[in-house]
Amino acid sequence: MRTYHCFWLLFWAGQPHQSFLTLLSKRTSGFPEKEKVLVLSGNSKKDFSRSKRSWMWNQFFLLEEYTGTDYQYVGKLHSDQDKGDGSLKYILSGDGAGDLFIINENTGDIQATKRLDREEKPVYILRAQAVNRRTGRPVEPESEFIIKIHDINDNEPMFTKDVYNASIPEMSDVGTFVVQVTATDADDPTYGNSAKVVYSILQGQPYFSVESETGIIKTALLNMDRENREQYQVVIQAKDMGGQMGGLSGTTTVNITLTDVNDNPPRFPQSTYQFRAPESTPPDSPIGRIKANDADVDENAEIEYSITEGDGYDMFGIITDKDTQEGIITVKKALDFENKNLYILKVEATNTHVDPRFLYLGPFKDSATVRIQVEDVDEPPVFSRPAYIIEVKEDVPMNSIIGTVTAQDPDAAKNPVKYSVDRHTDMDRVFNINSGNGSIFTSKPLDRETLLWHNITVIAAEINNPKQSSRVPVFIKVLDVNDNAPEFPMFYETFVCENAKAEQLIQTLSAVDKDDSFSGHQFSFSLAPEAASSSNFTLQDNRDNTAGIFTRKTRYNRHEMSTYLLPVVISDNDYPIQSSTETVTIRVCACDHRGKMLSCNAEALIHPTGLSTGALVAILLCIIILLVTVVLFAALRRQRKKEPLIISKEDIRDNIVSYNDEGGGEEDTQAFDIGTLRNPEAIDDNKLRRDIVPETLFVPRRPAAARDNTDVRDFINQRLKENDTDPTAPPYDSLATYAYEGNGSVAESLSSLESVTTDGDQDYDYLSDWGPRFKKLADMYGTMDSDKDS
Repeated sequence: MRTYHCFWLLFWAGQPHQSFLTLLSKRTSGFPEKEKVLVLSGNSKKDFSRSKRSWMWNQFFLLEEYTGTDYQYVGKLHSDQDKGDGSLKYILSGDGAGDLFIINENTGDIQATKRLDREEKPVYILRAQAVNRRTGRPVEPESEFIIKIHDINDNEPMFTKDVYNASIPEMSDVGTFVVQVTATDADDPTYGNSAKVVYSILQGQPYFSVESETGIIKTALLNMDRENREQYQVVIQAKDMGGQMGGLSGTTTVNITLTDVNDNPPRFPQSTYQFRAPESTPPDSPIGRIKANDADVDENAEIEYSITEGDGYDMFGIITDKDTQEGIITVKKALDFENKNLYILKVEATNTHVDPRFLYLGPFKDSATVRIQVEDVDEPPVFSRPAYIIEVKEDVPMNSIIGTVTAQDPDAAKNPVKYSVDRHTDMDRVFNINSGNGSIFTSKPLDRETLLWHNITVIAAEINNPKQSSRVPVFIKVLDVNDNAPEFPMFYETFVCENAKAEQLIQTLSAVDKDDSFSGHQFSFSLAPEAASSSNFTLQDNRDNTAGIFTRKTRYNRHEMSTYLLPVVISDNDYPIQSSTETVTIRVCACDHRGKMLSCNAEALIHPTGLSTGALVAILLCIIILLVTVVLFAALRRQRKKEPLIISKEDIRDNIVSYNDEGGGEEDTQAFDIGTLRNPEAIDDNKLRRDIVPETLFVPRRPAAARDNTDVRDFINQRLKENDTDPTAPPYDSLATYAYEGNGSVAESLSSLESVTTDGDQDYDYLSDWGPRFKKLADMYGTMDSDKDS
């Protein structure tokens, strides 16, 4: 516990009645006694009847964080009007009055009741007054005083961060700035050295240092290498009291990371690499990977691979895998074991991002030797060409050789090869091939005008191993020969006017030829010999592949000859010369004076009038009468077919057809025997129908009895066939028995027809609810039920 100074404050008033208030503080060990006196002069010079005084004192001082068991003594108030008889009392008000600070109203002693913390509140402002205990009136004016809390070093420095993170490039120079740390002290910086902080390094030497006043951390060691050590943990201490003994301190941790720079060149772990590649490896396929190690990271470790020299420079390539930084060796061209089976390459690895500051460390590249051994594999035959083009004339005889393809086994064994044509490319089997020597020959005639190009595929396979095969396209062009005669491009049909003049052009002809002509077609036109002398027309060849037909006489008569057929011979000038005879149809027509055709039908002039209107009406009426007669006849025949056997009294046309034949009931055994519906074996051979007498009496066929356990379907089919072929079967509605379920059925017959022979009662009252259409049935069966009941 710190001791306190003793302060005496004595106030004097210059009036006859002296009044003063004295502030006393106890003397404690550790502090010398000191007395402080403040004298205030009264300002009232007119009134000397009473002594007017003012009293004030300086501020009190208390040390914070008092740890004693008693209340902490602050000071003492005293008035010169206090006679010690207890007539006055002292009152305290303001900050913390009555709570933090209390006053003895009799003696004026002020005490602090709690521990005070300057960091929470450094100054307290209070007011003191002396009053008459009996009347309560103040004997002194209220005055204000201050209690200041003196600081002690009770707060250690605190860093702004618990952990600092920083990074610097590796290989940095000594004194390179890393990071600045900052610590603050809550103590009073104006009082003593409690808040004066100095920095020091506890951990991290000799790599780093810290400036004691600023907290700036710098590098202290030259050429720190990230590849040797990347992370450093530095502990910095901040201590108050200027770093003197007894001061409080705080620490923080600084994590420092060395970032990478490109200070390491790539290095191959071995000087020679060996790979094997089958000769069948296709181009652009990888055959191996190599990698140069680089201790750097990220872009500083990026490597570019290249082939600098070697006998396989044009056969192989190398690319860089950006993810793994490996060099991938690939095949650029097809390999051939028989031609060369060993290649030696020199591969170089180079950094793509070089830092000029570290070029003194040496070249940032490395090289290695790569040996590639080509392995022999069983290869398919190889054709002498990638494709074949064969030209053949279209008139070549069948089975003529038009060309040859050649393939060989590239392996050292030189296995024999057989040839074949892929029939998917020659569906019509126009060509064939000799399997031994690859000669292609025709098996059908060729026609250039039908198909100019034939594109087929030839397959060459090893005889010992047919799976080893290869294909080659063969393009066969059919060359033209003059095997087609020229012809008209269209059917020529023209006309000549009856009043035409001689040597008048009536039609221009042209021709086409399916054959090719490198120098151009040259056609010649002439009349056929049989028409050259007797023709009524002449033909003039224009020598430009056209010809004109001219009239030979002045007039023509269509009544004498309405149509002329003029044969024209067309020839070409190729070898061999081809010619054809075409026909020009010339019709004689009536024309006007301008030569415009009016009519070319001679019959129209001979029979100028047609049928009269009356004749047409008569023909139409006859046709209508004939149609009506046919329709009536068909209707009568249809009506006759639909007429029932016996006309019913009540015409019911929905679903009930009345035959007016109810039979004699169960006692009538001569009409319809219902029992036959239950068992086909009970059919009587000699029983005939009694409702109709057949015109010719035939002996009815006895149907074969159904065998035991005969299938129902077979039985029905048998009965159907017998009734269809029975000549005694009437051509009217009849009853054919199909109700057979087979012998030995456990369920017996399920037919409703068998209910006739049962003795059970049946209620038919529901027929009355079905409406007027079922009224007759309801009356019939209802009457039967009534008779049975009676």
